[in-house]
Amino acid sequence: MTGLSVPLSLALLFVASLWAGIQNALAGGGSFVTLPSLMLTGMDARAANITSTIALFPAQLATGWTGRKMVSGAAQLSFRTLVIISLIGGAIGALLLLITPAAFFARMVPWLVLFATAVFAWGSFAPHRQRAAPLGRFGAASAHLGISVYGGYFGGGIGFLMLAVLTAARLMIHTAAATKNVLAGVMNASAVAIFVFSPEVRWRQALISGIGALAGGIAGGHLLQRVNERVLRALVVVIGVALTIGLFMRSL
Repeated sequence: MTGLSVPLSLALLFVASLWAGIQNALAGGGSFVTLPSLMLTGMDARAANITSTIALFPAQLATGWTGRKMVSGAAQLSFRTLVIISLIGGAIGALLLLITPAAFFARMVPWLVLFATAVFAWGSFAPHRQRAAPLGRFGAASAHLGISVYGGYFGGGIGFLMLAVLTAARLMIHTAAATKNVLAGVMNASAVAIFVFSPEVRWRQALISGIGALAGGIAGGHLLQRVNERVLRALVVVIGVALTIGLFMRSL
């Protein structure tokens, strides 16, 4: 339990999810906001992660739909093949999460958030080489399967992981970004299809968070040309670091 009243914790959840939707539309990393805000309503880390995946899914679908005409295959893999890999990997990750004991997952969460924050920071601020090492068919398929499993299991940082793989497979950045958005929605679709049957889903929180994230995603689309994306990405990293520290302290 938290020290917050139920109405206050739900109000904070809506505001946090609104911000997460804006953040996802502009820079990514919205799960860094929804995960702790859901935990503040009284659920454990695994239930919060499951509920967050379901709550963010509608906004994720909307984002993917807007860029659907720019998607592409990569490294001699058709887009349909990448979709199939995403579905299989997302389902495997979701099933692994459901069989992970809640207490064990709670101990893993600080490390997962630390990894996701590091990936986000690297993707946002590390100097990019002019030429990425080329990625072949088998390497691209294996890497994407691993990312899909991780996406179904936790999901933080999957956007930058996919961008790294798709650009290494020689896709242009705008095509890679659009393809990444659709594939992220696909891998989470298989996870959501499994999670909806889990008794750990908190549907009231999922509805409140989902409405907030969807509204934030729409607002974020309108703010895209008005917000300094680098500043926003820096804020995401700060949130991730603070969340990592807080989760490690909580696990002691």
